[in-house]
Amino acid sequence: MTVDPALPDGALAIRAADGDALAFDALVGRHKVQLYRLARRYVGDADDADDIVQASFVSAWGALQRYDPTRNFAAWLRTIALNKCRDYGRRAVVRRLLMLPVAAKTVEMAADPRPGAEAELIAQEELETMNRAIVRLPRGLKEPLLLTVFSGLSQADAGRELGLSVKAVETRVYRARKALAEAIAKSEDFRRI
Repeated sequence: MTVDPALPDGALAIRAADGDALAFDALVGRHKVQLYRLARRYVGDADDADDIVQASFVSAWGALQRYDPTRNFAAWLRTIALNKCRDYGRRAVVRRLLMLPVAAKTVEMAADPRPGAEAELIAQEELETMNRAIVRLPRGLKEPLLLTVFSGLSQADAGRELGLSVKAVETRVYRARKALAEAIAKSEDFRRI
């Protein structure tokens, strides 16, 4: 049995709820990259983002019977992923409070003989600085920013998903961008020392 790639998400979700694993695989294929990007920006770690995406799809599979096919499937799935990201954040706080050792993640950097390696390294450092700054944003600023800027939702759509007015989303995205600019400026000032 195959799945018609032209089927909309709602139709695939109905088939998946009836036990069609291929239909669910098609949904996973359509949405895993966007969910990964959202989770990666939210938590700041690639491995943790992979875990969050996997947990999101496991939860979605278990909740398919409750999914309303008239709703936007991508929005429903993003809500699940955001909840998993929030759970991750709460667990991280508990780990820090209990001072449990967390394995240090290190990256070994090797010299790159290619021309422009320094420019690439600077660009990578700037990207990492921005990602760290996004991770440190408060949830109320981070979520509207991630949904509008990185997931491409309109402010109205992000507001519906987060239960906020369009003006509140606009204000929070503005504040998030301002906080990111300040964090990046501080990082650049530190680098000049």
